[in-house]
Amino acid sequence: MKIDMNDVERVLVSEEEIKEICRRLGKEISKDYEDKKLLLVSVLKGSVPFMADLMRSITCDLRIDFMAVSSYSGTKTTGCVSFKKDLDINPAGYDILIVEDILDSGLTLAYLKQLLLDRNANSIKICTFLDKKANRKADINADYVGKEIPDEFVIGYGLDYDEKYRNLPFVGVLSPKVYADK
Repeated sequence: MKIDMNDVERVLVSEEEIKEICRRLGKEISKDYEDKKLLLVSVLKGSVPFMADLMRSITCDLRIDFMAVSSYSGTKTTGCVSFKKDLDINPAGYDILIVEDILDSGLTLAYLKQLLLDRNANSIKICTFLDKKANRKADINADYVGKEIPDEFVIGYGLDYDEKYRNLPFVGVLSPKVYADK
C-alpha cells in the first residue's frame, strides 16, 4: 500500500536540511572524539536512518551497536521504559555516544544513560536528531542536537506512527486526522 501524502500536514525538516545537519554534527563529533574509544549506540528503530547518515559523516575510528527500548504507545509516552534488545558489545571502557531520533520526554534516554554508566562506560553523551523540549519529563539534555522542533507529532526519516512513515526521506508533521480517533 502506498503512503498517503495527505497524511503529512507539512514538511518540517527537508532532505537537504537533514544532510546539512548530519554533516555539521559529524564534524563536531569527529573533533570531540578523535582521541577517544567511540561507540555509537543507536536506539532502535527510529534512529537507524540518522545513525547511518551520521556515522558516514564522522571521520574518527568508531564502533556501532544497537539497543531497543521504548516508553511510547501510539502518540503518548507510557512513563515506563520497556527494554527489548541489549548491546552486543560490552560498553566498559568505551566513550559512548547514544544516537537517538528524537529527544522528547527524556525518560528513555535518562534510563539508558544511567544503565550505561552502571556498566562502566568511560563517558556517555547524547546525540539527537530532533529535540522536542516541550514534553520533557526527565532532567536530561542532548550534547549534540540536530534541530529543535515544536510540540507536534512528527514522522519520517525513521520516525513512525504505528510503524508507518519511517521511510519518508524528510521529517513531516503528521495530520491529526490520522490519529485523532485512536
